Amino acid sequence: MKIIFMGTPDFSVGTLEALIAAGHEIPLVVSQPDKPKGRGHELQPTPVKEAALKHGLTVYQPKKVRDPEVIEKLRETEADVIVVIAFGQIIPKSILEMKQYGCINVHASLLPKYRGAAPIQWAVIDGEKESGVTIMQMDEGLDTGDMLLKGSLELAADETGGSLFDRLSGLGAKLCVEALEKMEKGELKPEKQGESPTEYARMLTKDMGDLNWTQSAVKLERLIRGLNPWPSAYTKLGDKTLKIWSARVCERADKNAACGEIIRVTKDTVCVACGEGALEITELQLQGKKRMDTAAFLRGYHLEPGTKLG
Repeated sequence: MKIIFMGTPDFSVGTLEALIAAGHEIPLVVSQPDKPKGRGHELQPTPVKEAALKHGLTVYQPKKVRDPEVIEKLRETEADVIVVIAFGQIIPKSILEMKQYGCINVHASLLPKYRGAAPIQWAVIDGEKESGVTIMQMDEGLDTGDMLLKGSLELAADETGGSLFDRLSGLGAKLCVEALEKMEKGELKPEKQGESPTEYARMLTKDMGDLNWTQSAVKLERLIRGLNPWPSAYTKLGDKTLKIWSARVCERADKNAACGEIIRVTKDTVCVACGEGALEITELQLQGKKRMDTAAFLRGYHLEPGTKLG
């Protein structure tokens, strides 16, 4: 098939590579404009742009996909279908209905669950047992189109936002290739979505990582995993920010300890009282220092029970 590919971040790259490997023709790759990065504010190409250029593909980076000249550019590009994955802009109706097979989307959740911008991380934060990818026929709603194909996987007990991101990226690439094969053969049976049983998977923000120690240890442990690697969970140790990269739930023997109080220090963990239960911190990073396991941290930094975090 001839495909216009629309995508921007790392998550989209695997699908682009899989479509190329499957022998599809990609006359145009559409990605978000380059953004300045680092101290020098040099323009950084999107991961999709970098991958596309390696394969000698034509890349188009419009500021607004709704602009008439953009719509005309896509219209004049010969293609059977438009594949959209984490592109980053709302696609107008004129583009959705432009090609023979319309626009299909690779969405990182088992729709209708987790419509929205951050379905991967919210599945971990909410303690879901499984997640997956839905190939969807796009409509004008927000992740509300007909479902074409699904694939699922179980979440590991130590699943992080980052690890699930990688696993779903691979699953999405495989399913997209399969969906296009079935689409061309007329073997897909679109299925309507019902109402979503979960809240909209809103975009992540840095302040979400500020740990509220009055919450249960179970909730905080899931939050830490869901926000790893970005935007990451953190608290305060004195006047410095302390990032918490991994932790495990443990019993809270001292019922009188205040929430956020260190109740136990061993040679390789720091145990902190929560609203319900406690958390053993196993990997952390003090402001200005490298990320390290707690055992290494404690060899260079003395902590006493009774110290308050947050």
